[in-house]
Amino acid sequence: MFKNLIAPIQAWLLSQGRCVGCNAPLSRGAHKEVKGQTTVTCRCGRIFIYDPSKKSYRRALFNEI
Repeated sequence: MFKNLIAPIQAWLLSQGRCVGCNAPLSRGAHKEVKGQTTVTCRCGRIFIYDPSKKSYRRALFNEI
């Protein structure tokens, strides 16, 4: 039940280009190329994948890091 409440808020934050943990703009995070994808590391340590064609972010999976 808790996940059902949090998931829409996290999706909205990612659509705005903000971190789901600390609400910092992901454009200010450290960008790096890993395995052909652009990874963004936020100041709080969360890792995101940036898709330049869609101009969107998503949380990175363990096998993508």
